[in-house]
Amino acid sequence: MGNYRNFKLVTYFVAHAAARVTRDELERQLDFVCRHLRLDKVYLEPWRGELASAEQIEMIRDAFHRRGIEVAGGLTTVIPTPEGAKPKPRLFDTFCYNDPAMRAKLKEVSAFIGERFDEFIIDDFFFTDCACPDCLRERDAYNRAHGTTGWQDYRLDLMKRVSVEDVIRPAKAANPNVKITIKYPNWAESYQETGYNPAEQRRLFDMIYTGTETRDPVTTDQHLPRYLSYSLMTYFENMWPGHNGGGWFDTFDTHVTEHYLEQAYLTAFSRPKEMMLFCFQSLVDNMYTPALGFQLDRLDALLDHAGSPVGIACYLPDNCQGEDNAQDFLGMVGLPVVCTPYFPEKAETILLTRSSACDADVVDRLDAYLRAGGTAVVTTGFMEAARGRGIENLTSIRLRGRRMEAERYRVENRSPEGWPACVYPMAQRPAVFPVAEFRNNATWAVVKAAHGEESCGIWLRDYCGDGTLWTLAMPDAFPDLYRIPAEALSRIRQSVPVRGLWLEGPARISLFVYDNDTFVIYPYVMEGVQREVIRVHAAGAAALVDPVAGKRVEPLYVRGDEAVFELPAMPGRFTLYRIER
Repeated sequence: MGNYRNFKLVTYFVAHAAARVTRDELERQLDFVCRHLRLDKVYLEPWRGELASAEQIEMIRDAFHRRGIEVAGGLTTVIPTPEGAKPKPRLFDTFCYNDPAMRAKLKEVSAFIGERFDEFIIDDFFFTDCACPDCLRERDAYNRAHGTTGWQDYRLDLMKRVSVEDVIRPAKAANPNVKITIKYPNWAESYQETGYNPAEQRRLFDMIYTGTETRDPVTTDQHLPRYLSYSLMTYFENMWPGHNGGGWFDTFDTHVTEHYLEQAYLTAFSRPKEMMLFCFQSLVDNMYTPALGFQLDRLDALLDHAGSPVGIACYLPDNCQGEDNAQDFLGMVGLPVVCTPYFPEKAETILLTRSSACDADVVDRLDAYLRAGGTAVVTTGFMEAARGRGIENLTSIRLRGRRMEAERYRVENRSPEGWPACVYPMAQRPAVFPVAEFRNNATWAVVKAAHGEESCGIWLRDYCGDGTLWTLAMPDAFPDLYRIPAEALSRIRQSVPVRGLWLEGPARISLFVYDNDTFVIYPYVMEGVQREVIRVHAAGAAALVDPVAGKRVEPLYVRGDEAVFELPAMPGRFTLYRIER
């Protein structure tokens, strides 16, 4: 594949630097980066609000070529307000696509890049948030003509047209062989409001790419769970198999070294074609760079043994929104979640959130899936959104707007004799849950949360045909999932194993499962996370092998067909195991 066996390592060279860097400066920068990283490719950007000269582009291209590094192009669709012009109401200098002069500039730049490169990628500013009078007028006209409201449908249509008219057509006119990749940002729940349109654009562009930046989850605006660096990759790979070019992360807003590195780890766990380091300039003289170089070799060795990612299939239909990133918080508490924009009717286990309910037919699909013997997990957000659409045929649960703060839990396990054997763990801090009212003995609460004499089910089971429906009460603040005691989380995981695997232990540990009898354990570097000894339950396993370290792990015990293994879990350290049968 390149300098690494399992992925290409690539970086991005921004236009501001391309316009100004001298040959000597560039050689010094390359000396540092190449001392620590084995780059395969660079995406060289001529335009990011200013255009680097053809001479500068050629000088930079030659410098990378001399070091054996492939060069492709890049484009960021931002443009400053012309001097003396009235500023437009927009963020980040994104284009106003109702401004003829701006659109003419984009056509010009696209042709310039297409002429000089056989491949280029569009950075994730290829959207519009302009609300100038012209944009308001065009939006209102579109909505009147189509019977719609708001920005979503208008901007989706606009950016579909802009993709063809202002980027693809002029670039291919300049170079019929050019291949164009569109990179999608990490804010998937917001795409449609600003015109990102994967449903249509995946039919227009040659490749797609995935933003896997999670940065610091507490102090930054987006507060993205780190699991997104994995789950969003699976989403785009399942959207267009074989055409997800890679995962793209950066050095920004990461105050702890491991928070930067975890972006790389989880991107790698998704089996990307490329690992994109944004941007070249931020890698120079940065302490993260040698740390990443060390870990890339370890990731490459791990991926020698991993198959393709599998897991609980979370259905996120095109242009959906609701319970933003719920699937990622569930991944952070040990449920192996992968994502798809298509209803996963053949999956062993599926996950439906409020976002899934954006599909008007989702309850009918769920009904058929359960009748055929599937196992489904639905969140209380999904239940709310599906009210009156037939969900009442599948469960006695009703959500009537009540909320309850809880710090005590009741977890029902099964004794060897088959009788419920309950434990009552306490949380260190309370969490607030929606009260899922249900009819006793019609629906059964396997895990309950309690406060005083009041309790409510947070993990509830219904049967339908040959299938099982589990309802999960999502806390008001999704990170409060971390507060649920290990005994309760383990019982939830036990109900929905993936390929016979489930994790027994606390929150903030992820389990990544592959289709070749391998899995990865990764505990996050987070406040309060300490070294743990966890247990992994594996159906049909005789032993576990760490093929990288050459270590064999024997079962702690075997009960029926299930072997139980004790494994160390150190924050910031990833380990792959292969199941021997």
